[in-house]
Amino acid sequence: MENVAQDKPISIYIPYTFLVAALLSVFVMSLNKVELKPFETEYPAEAFLSPQFELPSLAGGMIKLSDYRGKVVFINFWATWCGTCEVEMPSMEKLYRKYKDSGFEMLTISVDKDQSLIEPFMKKFNLTFPVLLDPESEVAKTVYKTT
Repeated sequence: MENVAQDKPISIYIPYTFLVAALLSVFVMSLNKVELKPFETEYPAEAFLSPQFELPSLAGGMIKLSDYRGKVVFINFWATWCGTCEVEMPSMEKLYRKYKDSGFEMLTISVDKDQSLIEPFMKKFNLTFPVLLDPESEVAKTVYKTT
């Protein structure tokens, strides 16, 4: 008796192989289907104290986060060499100017090692919000666990 399968070229089986693989993939994915639930939280969210820190200000003097207790405080870590930071600065300035007289505070924390780069950067983008200095990234890394 002659084997009919040996007479057919192997290329005929390739589309069927892909079809079986696709069906098998769909089956396996359906086994792992996770039920997605909407994010649930109560509003307003429960208040908590942010980790405290004290840093020098570009304008001079020391700034403590605890001095802003009871206010909404936007904290941002940035550097002059960070492209993404450069992109976000104009919108941050707009936010700061809009809400600074309404109990909203913005503390931006520069992690630049060379402080002389910060003022030209601020002037380039007409930035007026407060800048704190963390050249060794101590607060960034140890208090807020940023990278």
